[in-house]
Amino acid sequence: MKKILFIAFIILSSISFGQETKLTRILFILDASNSMNAHWGDKTRIETAKELLAKTVQGLEGTPNLEIALRVYGHQSPITATFQDCNDTKLEVPFGSNNHQRITQRIKSIQAKGTTPIARSLEAAAGDFPDATGRNFIILITDGLEACDNDPCVIAKKLKDKGVNVTPFVIGLGLDLSYLEKFNCIGNFTDAETEDAFARVLQSVVNKALLNTTAQINLNTVDGSPIETDVTMFLYEAGTTNLKYTFTHTINRYGNPDTLILDPALKYDLVVNTTPKVEKKDISLVKNTHNTINVDAGQGIIQIRWLNAAKPYQVDVRVTLNEDNKTLNIQKIGSTDKYLVGWYNLEILTLPRIYVSVNVEQSMKATVNIKAPGWIKYSAGSAIVGQIFNENDNGTWEWVCNLKDATKTGKFQLQPGSYRLIYRQNNLKKSEYTLEKNFRINSNKTTSIQL
Repeated sequence: MKKILFIAFIILSSISFGQETKLTRILFILDASNSMNAHWGDKTRIETAKELLAKTVQGLEGTPNLEIALRVYGHQSPITATFQDCNDTKLEVPFGSNNHQRITQRIKSIQAKGTTPIARSLEAAAGDFPDATGRNFIILITDGLEACDNDPCVIAKKLKDKGVNVTPFVIGLGLDLSYLEKFNCIGNFTDAETEDAFARVLQSVVNKALLNTTAQINLNTVDGSPIETDVTMFLYEAGTTNLKYTFTHTINRYGNPDTLILDPALKYDLVVNTTPKVEKKDISLVKNTHNTINVDAGQGIIQIRWLNAAKPYQVDVRVTLNEDNKTLNIQKIGSTDKYLVGWYNLEILTLPRIYVSVNVEQSMKATVNIKAPGWIKYSAGSAIVGQIFNENDNGTWEWVCNLKDATKTGKFQLQPGSYRLIYRQNNLKKSEYTLEKNFRINSNKTTSIQL
């Protein structure tokens, strides 16, 4: 059974980058083959495609310097077990500047019947454009591979040989990669798993046709390789707090940063939400070309783990930059997280606190090992007040925590080491009644003392 996919072929006339284009033409080609009657969610494929296409066409009404047209295939001759009409392709509505309602009405009346002559439709569509003076685009919506004897790859090559540059966008829905690889000879493709995803991608293709300006944001390693990814990016109108675009950075199947559609009329301030964040100000885009925005964003990993924990103790770690005490992140022991290359200070919120400096190197994992804690459990005959101290390596004593005031029992999670509990009965109001108790904590063990 055919699976649904969406292909957008862009046929570009010869223009020079940086020139203003007077006219843009978009030819929509709708697949009305019989397989489009299959269900997709709670609708058929043809119902969804018609609805989204009509909505897109309506949204273009009033766009200056734009002409659109509609070609349909598979809608005139029903397919049978012994016959398929491979010439079933027709320009239903020619190019015009005010034909949006006419196209919308024709879309509504289309019925899916026949076969899938993609190649012949593509070849015929090249002649649907009045001339090559404008920027000419084709957006094809289909649910399957070529069903006739022609090869879309051959047609694409013929068009290129004639000086017509064909750049397709394949948006596959629920397709495996082996199926999509059949379109490599034509160009790029993108997955869309839902109707909403397709609507967004279709709008993106239309925006590219209208703006003809694209960009990729390279998040570069320390050696300049654009392989950092999977981080949120904000694009503000330069010098303002007006957020224009939000993207999750993506590396496509070809190993390149994904192509973005941006309005070239604006300048931008870019915020890359790494830890810590990276900013790039006052970015200008060159119209009618593909722009590359380079950002230094080399990253490595900090891993904090228990050495010998018998169970997953929950302890936070406060991460700061080496030269700045501002908290960058709170990371759990037992987790990993990405950081920009550089030095960081870790405050491990154990009792007592542990302080570590870590150097994050490009694509490397800096591992910090922490001994598993143990427990002190104490009880007294009457309510007590006091504090717990840890013995340092030089023989001095360092405060760790206060006992809960005026209670008889308590329990604390402490790091392995030597400790002293100093206390007094709450009802004895003289310092001379101060007592102390030494004890030792071992990993994963509970030390019980009677006071």
